[in-house]
Order: sequence, then C-alpha cells, then structure tokens
Amino acid sequence: MSLKNLLPKNKFTRVHLLIGAVTVFTIGFYSIEQAMWGGTPARNMVSSETNLPTKFDPNSGLNVKWKAELGSQTYGNPVIIGGKIFVGTNNQSLRNPKHGGDRGVMMAFQEADGKFLWQHANPKLASGRVNDWPQQGVCSSPFVENNRLYYVSNRCELVCLDTEGFLDSENDGPFTSETDKSEIDADIIWKLDMMGELDVFPHNLATCSPLVVGDLVFTVTGNGVDESHIHIPSPLAPSFIAVNKHTGKLVWEDASPSDKILHGQWSNPAYGVINGVPQIIFPGGDGWLRAFEPETGKLIWQFDCNPKDAVWILGGAGTRNNLIATPVIHDNKVYIAVGQDPEHGEGIGHLWAIDATKKGDITESGLVWHRGNKDFNRSISTVAIHDGLLYAADLSGFLYCLNAQTGEHYWTYDTYAAIWGSPYVADGKVYIGDEDGDIAVLKTGKQKELLYEVNMESAVYTTPVAKNGVLYVTNRSQLFALQVK
Repeated sequence: MSLKNLLPKNKFTRVHLLIGAVTVFTIGFYSIEQAMWGGTPARNMVSSETNLPTKFDPNSGLNVKWKAELGSQTYGNPVIIGGKIFVGTNNQSLRNPKHGGDRGVMMAFQEADGKFLWQHANPKLASGRVNDWPQQGVCSSPFVENNRLYYVSNRCELVCLDTEGFLDSENDGPFTSETDKSEIDADIIWKLDMMGELDVFPHNLATCSPLVVGDLVFTVTGNGVDESHIHIPSPLAPSFIAVNKHTGKLVWEDASPSDKILHGQWSNPAYGVINGVPQIIFPGGDGWLRAFEPETGKLIWQFDCNPKDAVWILGGAGTRNNLIATPVIHDNKVYIAVGQDPEHGEGIGHLWAIDATKKGDITESGLVWHRGNKDFNRSISTVAIHDGLLYAADLSGFLYCLNAQTGEHYWTYDTYAAIWGSPYVADGKVYIGDEDGDIAVLKTGKQKELLYEVNMESAVYTTPVAKNGVLYVTNRSQLFALQVK
C-alpha cells in the first residue's frame, strides 16, 4: 500500500512538495494545496522558509508588518493558505453583535494586511466547564485543503467550512440551514456532533487539530473523565475517528483507551508512510501511542509512553503522564513527549524515540532511545527535527537540543517561564515562546547561541509559524505578522 491509495485515483503522476508551511500534492493537472498544524502530516515543526526576521519588537514596531486583534485567550495556532490566515480564539474581540457572550471562534484574516474577513462563532455548551471550559475559545488549529477548512469546535463538533465564508455570497452544502449569512459569517459544509452522535464526553474542552489524508479526516474526539476526575461517563465511546471529508460520515472508530483514560485527550494525530507502510498515529488518553492502517483502522503497533512502574494520581502527584504533545514522524521513527494538564504543575516527564517499523506491542522492542527522570520534565510541546538535531521543550521552560538518532544531549536553554508551545525551526533559527510573553530566537546547531529575545506584550501559548517570508506569532490577544523591512 502507498500514499496513492489514500489520494483520489488518477492515471497521471503524483508529485509531493513542501513549500514553507503548505503541502502541495499534484495529481495529474489537479493540485491539492494543504496547510495544517506542523506544516505536513508528519507534524515536524520545521519550515523551508527563508529571510525571516531575527529581530522584531511589537513595542517599537521593528519588523512588524501588521497586527490583528484576536480574543482575550488564544491557544490555536494560525494556519496560512490561499491568501488567508485562520486562527482559533475566544469572543472577547466581538466582531458580530449578533454573536455576543462567551463563544469559541474560528477567525479568518487577509494575509496581506491582517484585515478581518469572517468568523465561525460557537456558543458554549450548556454543561459548562466539565465539557467546555469558560473563555478558552477554540484551541483547535484547522486543517485546510484547497477551499475546505476542518477543525474541532469548543462544542466537540468536527466541522467543515468553506474557506470563503459568505464573502462569495454562495451557500455551499450539504449543510444549508445557516441562519446567519452576512459576509462576516461562516459557511458550514457539514458538521459531526461527536457528543450527540457518538456519545463522546470531552473533559474540559475538545481541542484536536484534525488531519486529512486522501478522503478521510482523522481526529481525537476528546473523550475523558467527568468532574469527579474518577468516573469515565462513556468508556465505549470512540477516542479516535476517521470521517469522510466530503460528507462528515463516520468511516471507522477506535475506543482503545476505554476505561483506562487518565484525564482528557487533547493531542493530535500524525500520518506518514513508514518503511512503505501508511500509518496514522493516535496519542491515546491512557498514555499509549497507537498506529493504525488509515483506511481500515486495523492496529499496526502500540507503545506505552510511561515506565512500567509509573502510577497515575489525581491532581498530578503521580508519575504516569498523558500524551498532550503531538507525535512527530521522521526517518521511520516517531518522537513524542509526555505531560499533564499544566494546572497539575511540573513533574518528571519522558521523551521517546520509537522505531515505527515494528508491529504489535513494541514497548520494549521499539525503543530507540529515551530521555526522562531528572533529564526531562513534563511537556505538552511537539518536537522539531532538522539536520539530525532534535529540539524539544518542556513545561518547566527548558529548550533542549539533542541528537535525533541517539538522544545525545548538546545544550539546554532556560526561558525562565513555562513553555506551552513548541520550538519552530526555520531559516537557521529556532523560535520558542513562553508564558511570560517572551520569544527567544536561537541559532540552530550543536552550539547554543541566543540571537535575540523580545517580549510580545502578553503570554505566548502558541507556536510561531512562517509563510511567504513572514513569521506569524500570536500572544493571548493579538496576531503579529513579522517581516524583514
């Protein structure tokens, strides 16, 4: 089986290119342009963009092309494609008086100048913070393919939108019952209510950044515990699903964590062809990483990302951790760190390099190298791998440079603040943000060299991303476009 089995059938040759943070598939004379969290389905936080700014300052305006107002809390990463930027936030920067109050919002902006275009504003769930935490907005980073956008809303819905919204005055289907059709409103193609239709019970918030491969959309549902943090209301509900991207209909589901879910499920899937075998990687709420056949959902391998003696204790006092970081596929290996809800604080974490060419339970046979105990703390960050070097961050505020093949440690940089986002490698630089609002710019390589550090005026919970020579950074409430002037 190869990638062509998951792409539209065509007699012409396919070419796969990576342009900055946008993936392009050429199938005959038809081009499929994609943009997503991590740039490619492998989710490696590396870009081929060049001429990006090393120095910038929102206070003085140094190398600031433009900035746009978001809500008051922003955790979703911007995705740039087709002259537009899409980012999840909350409703504190009210754009439509008809859609007031606390909502989760997916916003669209114009790439050239940051002009607001349209939004999808979702009311909060009536059940409150157990399923839909107040003011958190939309934490999902969308997947965009040509003129279709896929994301997970705060209402635990997998949603497909038209990237033009109602700016084009057309109501695309099959969903055509929108009540708001002004030019700043979203045009819904379809949506799947994972709570209503699949009995999913999201803990605190559904946050997954979905992934499209061929005709399938893959997402983690967010199924988790209730307010007691002990009882799992829906242990048989799916934790991971594959959905037809055209119709929103369920194709297959997996409930592997079942009654072993520790807390919630807030990670994202990755996809790659490993040693000739297509694999969709699912980070489970029980701390296990699983790989499935994309078309069928058949299990290929699984790996326990916690030591055998690790114990889960409510409130974060234990040594067993969740998978909140996104797995990265590189050189037939999968890399992932473990962590917990940041409210649980710091603790011992683990960073794993896994041989993904094996089958079955590969917890022992698939281990390539491991960094943990006192050498790595809890993390919710995704790694970046470039030129044989792996850059990883932990919640304690440390950025590490390691040998991707062996795990050998080269250097550590201390940001002195919690890191929620991920290191981003582009143009010979590593960009990393922290909870104090600082962005640090370091030189790539085995020798640690800090090039620049600046405060972005409020906390940076997201990951920088580059496109067309522009670096995009979001703080809690603003989106900055940064370009060398």
